[in-house]
Amino acid sequence: MKLIRFGLLGEEKPGIITDAGMFDVSAFGEDYGERFFETNGLVRLTEWWAANSNNCPKVAEGTRLGSCVARPSKIICIGLNYADHARETNAAIPKEPIVFFKSTSSLVGPNDNLVIPRNSVKTDWEVELAVVIGKKASYVEEKDALQYVAGYSLHNDYSEREFQIERGGQWVKGKSCDTFAPLGPWMATQDEIENIDNLRLWLTVNGKKMQDGNTANFIFKIPFVISYLSQFMTLLPGDVISTGTPAGVGLGFNPPVYLKAGDVVELGIDGLGTSSQTAVAWKQ
Repeated sequence: MKLIRFGLLGEEKPGIITDAGMFDVSAFGEDYGERFFETNGLVRLTEWWAANSNNCPKVAEGTRLGSCVARPSKIICIGLNYADHARETNAAIPKEPIVFFKSTSSLVGPNDNLVIPRNSVKTDWEVELAVVIGKKASYVEEKDALQYVAGYSLHNDYSEREFQIERGGQWVKGKSCDTFAPLGPWMATQDEIENIDNLRLWLTVNGKKMQDGNTANFIFKIPFVISYLSQFMTLLPGDVISTGTPAGVGLGFNPPVYLKAGDVVELGIDGLGTSSQTAVAWKQ
């Protein structure tokens, strides 16, 4: 299945996208949040859809899409998980996953505007594959890790590099500004993706190709990442793990290239659709 959430900001409804279009499944009665995933919601929704799909209204083309999952308990990110990205930022190849958090208040829809933060001069882009956790995970063995995955989505891990690198403390400060986590357009369940370790991911700025990578180049693959994280924290249903970005971020250019108001960022991953964000200046 491919799950979407649509409608006005803060008023999103659950939906499904198929080859025939987007459909409203509000009558199912649940949003795609922690409770949905922990109560076997994907199976229940599949069964409900089989019995009720003919009665579900279509969602009009052009309708705003929200984040494909309701606000999770946490967004966990893996830094420097592609060797080419580590090299371009003059960082050592990590021996263990670099882990940081992204505030859930940064979560927005896939095509919502990117708001450049107040006083920002170094807002940067990062196309990433996101993993959505399907059931509570604690001390998970690597061989069992994929059993805890609900699905996958496209994520742009926007970063303010001055806040992240030059202001001291943890990376979370440069990762958590409002609109810095557009997620979607949809969450695809595992059966929708033939090989999660061979997906092309790309990103353009104003039509110019900046990133063009493949998940085959992960340093730490998804089962290991899930198992690793579960040794330090309990992963809850609906949690999002963003798995790192390939080379081509603005920080990696010489001189660096950063976003300004009016820039258009487009990105995509095989099987997970595309998204587009237009940068706008922060306003009081």
